[in-house]
Amino acid sequence: MSVTHPDWRADLAASRDLNSNERQAFERICSWFENWRLRAGISAGEVAARAFWKDQVMVKPREHWQLDQWAEAMRWFLGWLSACRARGGSGKTLPERLKEAVYSTGGRRGLALSTRKTYAGWVMRFGVWAGTANKVMDEGACREWLGWLVTETKVSFATQKQALNAMVFFYRDVCGKDKVNLEVKMRKRQRRMPVVLSKEELFRLLEKIEPVYQVPARLQYGSGLRLQELVSLRVKDLDLGRGLLTIRAGKGDKDRVTMIAESLHPLLADQLAHARHLWELDRENERPGVMMPNALGRKIPGAAKSWEWMWLFPAKALSRDPQSGIERRHHLHPQVYGAAIKRAVKKTGISKAITSHSLRHSFATHLLEAGTDIRTLQELLGHEDVKTTEIDAHSAQVGNSRGVRSPLDLK
Repeated sequence: MSVTHPDWRADLAASRDLNSNERQAFERICSWFENWRLRAGISAGEVAARAFWKDQVMVKPREHWQLDQWAEAMRWFLGWLSACRARGGSGKTLPERLKEAVYSTGGRRGLALSTRKTYAGWVMRFGVWAGTANKVMDEGACREWLGWLVTETKVSFATQKQALNAMVFFYRDVCGKDKVNLEVKMRKRQRRMPVVLSKEELFRLLEKIEPVYQVPARLQYGSGLRLQELVSLRVKDLDLGRGLLTIRAGKGDKDRVTMIAESLHPLLADQLAHARHLWELDRENERPGVMMPNALGRKIPGAAKSWEWMWLFPAKALSRDPQSGIERRHHLHPQVYGAAIKRAVKKTGISKAITSHSLRHSFATHLLEAGTDIRTLQELLGHEDVKTTEIDAHSAQVGNSRGVRSPLDLK
């Protein structure tokens, strides 16, 4: 066992106290625990083991022999971890070390936190597949893994590119390799039709959304925003006088301008008053300012505490910033908002696979049905390729909007 970089799989395979069947069973449960722990972002230890047991193992009835075997596997892992730390090791697994390296390098390179999370996730997945540090450093192994991802899984073309970009970043920026050519041919899939709500369904949904999420949902639909664009809006991005909303560093790191529905002006004024109250409360209690993008926090030290940089949809409670460890006020969490949309959908009884992104698709489709030209819509949505906008156009044009009647209705 390496003192600085232990490998529980290698140590388990070399264990003389277990037979081959026990080693295989222990590897399955320990892998299950590790994958769960890494997704949850919990450090290895007894606390994580107890949480895993409660969250994953005891959620449904198990056979007694399973529980006994799995408990033995967890005891073996915790014993292995204790031995690692007793010898001066961290006990961190290969995927964890890869995650830390990507986060550290990504921070120095100025990558957004969401990009660091995405890249780290792909590199960790590769680390789990590779199994050893030597194999992780082998670009040939990475090509094999990416090839498997392309040919054997059902992920989209965009997801394949995302994984490729993550691995290029890892080899070039984290490992310091001058030239990286993974030579993987991406496989395109047919684009799927977006889920779109009729206007009647849309307003039924909006009526069922809990009051605290009413303004975000109406703004997302009324302005055609992506989820991350919505939750990360700042006070300075609103221009109620001109009825304009500026999206900063949207997809592709591009800025754009879209409209604000006139009916939302009074609601947004109330939302600004609510945000102002929380901002003043934070200033009175001398709390740290909000998170600033890229290096602006260093370039403009006081901006994080200024009113114009305050979140439009601030979180009710403070949270610890994962980048700096500072406790500060963050914006509305995307998952919290997404869950609110799901709850509202369930109340309406609408039998469509609706997510928050369906509000953006509905914005596009309804504008197209109202006669908005596709180039204008492309600018409002921030699509780099008009073909992406055309998918919504196709959704709007098929069926009754063309004036075509079904032959069943013809007499």
